[in-house]
Amino acid sequence: MRTDPLLQPFTIKQLTLRNRVVSTSHEPAFAVDGLPQDRYRLYHVEKARGGVGLTMIGGSAVVSPDSPPSFGNLLLYRDDVVPWLRRLADDVHAEGAAVMCQITHLGRRTSNYSGDWLPVLSASPLREPAHRAFPKAAEQWDLDRIVQDYADAAARCRAGGLDGVEIQSYGHFLDSFLSPTTNHRRDEFGGDLANRTAFPRRVIRAVRAAVGPDFIVGIRMMMAEDRPDGLVLDDALGAARSYLADGIDFISTIRGSIESDAALAKAIPSMGTPSAPFLEFTGEIKRLLDVPVMHAGRIADVATARHAVRDGLLDLVGMTRAQIADPHLVAKVAAGAEDRIRPCVGASYCLDSIYDSGDTKCIHNPATGRERHLPHTVARAAERRKAVIVGGGPAGLEAARVLGERGHEVVLYEASDVPGGQVRIAASNPRRRDLLGIVDWRVDECKLLGVDLRCGILAEAADVLAERPDVVLIATGGTPNLAFLTAGSDHVLDTWDVLSGASHPAGRVLVYDDNGAYPGMDAVEVLAHRGTSIEYVTPERMLAPDVGSLNSPAYLRVFAEHAVEVTLANRLRSVRRAADGRLIATLCSEYAAVETEQVVDHVVVEHGTLPNDDLYQELLPDSSNLGEVDHRALLALEPQRVTRNHAGRYQLFRVGDAVTSRNIHAAVFDALRLCLPM
Repeated sequence: MRTDPLLQPFTIKQLTLRNRVVSTSHEPAFAVDGLPQDRYRLYHVEKARGGVGLTMIGGSAVVSPDSPPSFGNLLLYRDDVVPWLRRLADDVHAEGAAVMCQITHLGRRTSNYSGDWLPVLSASPLREPAHRAFPKAAEQWDLDRIVQDYADAAARCRAGGLDGVEIQSYGHFLDSFLSPTTNHRRDEFGGDLANRTAFPRRVIRAVRAAVGPDFIVGIRMMMAEDRPDGLVLDDALGAARSYLADGIDFISTIRGSIESDAALAKAIPSMGTPSAPFLEFTGEIKRLLDVPVMHAGRIADVATARHAVRDGLLDLVGMTRAQIADPHLVAKVAAGAEDRIRPCVGASYCLDSIYDSGDTKCIHNPATGRERHLPHTVARAAERRKAVIVGGGPAGLEAARVLGERGHEVVLYEASDVPGGQVRIAASNPRRRDLLGIVDWRVDECKLLGVDLRCGILAEAADVLAERPDVVLIATGGTPNLAFLTAGSDHVLDTWDVLSGASHPAGRVLVYDDNGAYPGMDAVEVLAHRGTSIEYVTPERMLAPDVGSLNSPAYLRVFAEHAVEVTLANRLRSVRRAADGRLIATLCSEYAAVETEQVVDHVVVEHGTLPNDDLYQELLPDSSNLGEVDHRALLALEPQRVTRNHAGRYQLFRVGDAVTSRNIHAAVFDALRLCLPM
């Protein structure tokens, strides 16, 4: 391990980092009233405890009141942020890591209709598509006060005991001056490169003056815009060299822009894209600039990160999403337990969930962001028990893993030849095959922990009872719900039929999506790549509202490339067979008393699932708790002690979609918090 490139120290100015791995600046939206209180602090302390060299807080911590938070940003223009920064810094330092904060003015990348309702700013009055604000062109007095705001914010970071700050340039206010696509000014701040860098340079010099010569000041900047008439590499290098002369100590590289969902998805690539797509580009930046270089961009695995450092493509490697999945990643590398790292599968749920449900969540590590209540390591129980789990999807596998870590004797029955449940169905879309990492990691952990995995067995009550269990967990998932149709459910296919390959509908296909999540969109993608003619129908006023901005571009590209027709705000009422054997689908408007009929060759429906609960119902009478879950105990991570039937022989619980139709995160969260106290 002493020769592992990732574990070598690195020095910036007077600060020596214990290794080359960084959790780069990102905003998990854990702040309370704009302050990094306990939840925020513990999230970063866990990464420090897990061995990271540098953790960076404040993904776009804002410096001015007219930069209102767009996703839970820290408010660095308030003096009361300093004690919270100090406590966070002290705790991170105590675990051996360094900590810095990203500072920014969001410019147009926020809303006119939040915070104090001050008009948002940009170099020029050009609307940002993603956040939809029409900005005003910044005036001289705006620039004067914002320069001071940057300086004051940086000084607060220093007063809070942080090791440095990173000025965020790309896609925000400073970048609106540097990029020719957003800077149409005709004054001394527009035109040639010297003019376009004048304001960012003024900010950098003010920050340096405010924090002194020894405090670390870096910049995260776009080095090529990759769009017509955008910022080119030569100009970005010229800007970077001038920033270095003004006092910048490191550069974190970005390629591409973030003003729209499509652009953001390219700059922050999700699953189905190549690993580390900008690594060679970053290596060129490092070769051309005499400055420490940091980069994060889908570097999700240790082998790629190690290659990046070993081959001199960068100095510090950002593994941000990878440490959201496993904050102990570095410690596991150092311990020679690389194969036990919980993988980042690239689902981008961590980012999309901010807008969907208010804060960051890992798709398959429910402890991330919940460190106040949930541990990332599972302690052994004082007393060994016998547990039987039925169902090997994400909920069942997580329950088996946790109970195995607790030291219990665990038997898991899975009806299929291989575990995975609905995750395996979702991963049958080739672009989303990395979802299998959720299954594979848990299977490997279960084998290591001695869990008895019995696949290819459709467990019956007698099988369960023969094991004489103390506790039984039903994780049998659900089956597609067709009950919403008033007629014709026997004529339709479901998305599982399409994704599993059980059916290959051809001709004209109507895909009806009343879930608004991934299955319907996956079915469209798979069918489109087969050359099928598709009409996508949804009762929603938009496509798939539960698919976020990092994942939707891949689907929308398929819609555009394959000319998928879209019908919004219509509900599928019924399906009947026509005389010629084709299908007649009756649609009704959500907003008017209007019905239409579509004649198609096949109808594919997505309406979530209904629980497979036959085994649960059969086992219920002989259970001690009669299936009841004490929610107070569940939320407090206390053992379940409900007794409704004193003659009961075992406790009985359901988890995941065996309860009701939900997502992967809900399934593993169910299992983790139920099983931790057992």
